[in-house]
Amino acid sequence: MNQLVPLAGATKDSRCPQTVLTSDGRTLTVIDSALDISVRVTPASLYRYDRLDGAEMVQGVAALDADGLVLLDLPAQWYEPDLADFARKAGIPLMDARSHSSARVRAVLAGRAPGWKRLRGLPPPSPAKWRKPVAICGGVVGLGLMVYLASLGMWSAWRAISSMGRFLLDVLEVKWLMVVFSPALLVLRPVFAKVRRWQVRRGAILLSADGSAVKGDFSETLEIFRGLELVTTLRIGVSPGAAFGLLLYRYEDLTGLFILDRHSRPVYHLPGRWSPEHVHLFAERHHLFLAVHGVSREEYLNLTKIASDAMP
Repeated sequence: MNQLVPLAGATKDSRCPQTVLTSDGRTLTVIDSALDISVRVTPASLYRYDRLDGAEMVQGVAALDADGLVLLDLPAQWYEPDLADFARKAGIPLMDARSHSSARVRAVLAGRAPGWKRLRGLPPPSPAKWRKPVAICGGVVGLGLMVYLASLGMWSAWRAISSMGRFLLDVLEVKWLMVVFSPALLVLRPVFAKVRRWQVRRGAILLSADGSAVKGDFSETLEIFRGLELVTTLRIGVSPGAAFGLLLYRYEDLTGLFILDRHSRPVYHLPGRWSPEHVHLFAERHHLFLAVHGVSREEYLNLTKIASDAMP
């Protein structure tokens, strides 16, 4: 039986996924024991990748169809000799993209086939119900303590408490304790959220449901973020490779946003759910033309290929 299991998690020090990959000829069956689901696909090739996600290097294998679209994404560290042997026995070409830039890899992974899936082989996080109220109460107490110490001028004590908090966070890796030792978050977080919503309503920033963001500034540029990481910066204008317009598309069950140049050629692809109203406000504020419509399979393949080729 041609079978493959991951060596370790997708990132350093992460748990080994409960994933089993088997093949019957060119048909692959992936069993995710953590979620108790299985998926069968018949890919044209396998795509071995490394990419930066913030400060961490994420490894994985993607199953691509004949058009280069992702059928299945399996983030994990797969043992290279076993992976090569598995692909050879299954008769599926294996493409090694570990030397490619993270931007180029993200562009390939953004080209998703209808019904694509990402299986991590890990159970979903299930935070205890008591954590949130305990963290909030701890934050309130911490805020009061910080105010009291500040009123007495005891800045050294403040620094000692902050240092103790950082030590516990490093040792225990209990991220929700950050609220206790950073009580200002209780006040600043809702303020930041309101500011962000205000920016979205003004068209200054564009947010997707998965955390990607496009921000325009006064220097006539678009900054593209993935979480807090600045991925790339694009000029606004008519020069080659510059952002001139937006295409909000739907292809079967997939949606996303293409940033287009003045010849309506995509220079960047942002898959995900974007609010048409917010995209309109953003385009209007930054003087970008906007198109909103469904695309055919041929149009989708052509657009994603051009966007992938445009990545550095």
